[in-house]
Order: sequence, then structure tokens, then C-alpha cells
Amino acid sequence: MINIENLHKRFNKNVVLSGIDLNIDQGGIFAILGPNGSGKTTLIKSILGMVIPNKGLISVLGQNIKKDSTYRKEIDYLPQIANFPNNLKVKELLKMIKDLREDESEDEHLIELFQLEPFLNKKLATLSGGTKQKVNIVLTFMFDSPLIILDEPTTGLDPNSLIQLKGLINTAKAEGKTILITSHIMSFVEEVSDEIVFLLEGKIYFKGSIEELKKRTEQSDFEHAIASILKRNNA
Repeated sequence: MINIENLHKRFNKNVVLSGIDLNIDQGGIFAILGPNGSGKTTLIKSILGMVIPNKGLISVLGQNIKKDSTYRKEIDYLPQIANFPNNLKVKELLKMIKDLREDESEDEHLIELFQLEPFLNKKLATLSGGTKQKVNIVLTFMFDSPLIILDEPTTGLDPNSLIQLKGLINTAKAEGKTILITSHIMSFVEEVSDEIVFLLEGKIYFKGSIEELKKRTEQSDFEHAIASILKRNNA
């Protein structure tokens, strides 16, 4: 699904990614974790082709992304901050994205799931942060793509919407899709993830299951295992 070899990225003198090697097989939920500045966002944007690495190879769905950009049509991406056109109504935004994608969509089911019917005729500028995030989720899940990338998907969600999001993620997994997630909410990560990839100072510190991480750090719970890594790094 995703193959990364010797990936390097720097912004001026700031080294963000330093020799990343990563293989992610098709199917399953993978959390990309790390403290602020560890390179998570740069790694995701490199996979999406939004950041051009200084060195290294990235293949997605068997395609070298430098040679062919069509792979992007097979990815659904939820950005951490969705910059919607404020003058558009919700229904206008949904129609615009559907027209651009020219694919079958399941927006009606998702609109009902996240109770967005009362907001369809409202302009995006008037929506609360939580409602915008629901729109963001609908836009992400309404197409049938094999790779889904979710950057901080729980931001602003109420408990019921969070339950619905978890259901969508687990359904996507059951359909054999690959889901990449970044999140600072460790309880959410622990609940949904099959594996984690932990970045530290632009390098992969750990890749494996949460249980494996607990054993490696000699901690009994996930949050303490993460805290142990950060404490060792800051010592």
C-alpha cells in the first residue's frame, strides 16, 4: 500500500524527516504519533504529494508518486484544519466536491448519520467548529477510496459524533481499506489502532502494536508508555 525509503526533508536548516523507512500493508488502522515537531504532518503531506522531499522514494498503491500523480484519486484526506469557502452553503460545498470527483458518493447516509440536515442551507462561515468538522468527515468518507488519511479527526466532536466516526473507521477497516490517523487523544488511538508509528526528531522510534510498545517501555498502559518515550528523550 505505502512504501517509503530513506525519506529526508528539511526546511532551510531545520531537518524535519531524517532517513524514514516505512512499509504499511493494505488493510488496517495505523496511527502516526509523536510530539509536536516530530515530523508527523510533513510525513503525511509527503505521502499526499503536498510536500516535496529532498531525498527518498515514496510509492503509494504501487506507484512512484514522483512519476504519477493519479494515485491521489485513490486517497480520501481529512485535514486537521479545513479551510472551507465561507460564502458557500454546506449543500453547495458537497455538490462542488461531488462534481469534481465524478464518483459515486454516500453523502446522504453520512448527512443523516451526523445530523447535518438542519445545516445544509447554512453558509459555512456561520457554522461552529464542531459542525465544520462533521462536514469535513462527510467529505472524507462519502467516496469509496482504498486509502484514508485522517489528521486529528476527533477535533471538536461531541460524544455521539465521535461514536459515529469510530464506526466509520471500523467499517472502512472491515472493507479492507487502509486508514492512517494522527491524534493527540491517546484513548482514541488505543481504541481504534492496529499499529502505531511513533516519530521522534524526524525518525521512526517505534513501529508495532500498542502491546509491543508497552512491553518495550515496561509500562502497563498506553499513555504511560508514550510518556516514558518522551521522558527518555528529554532526559
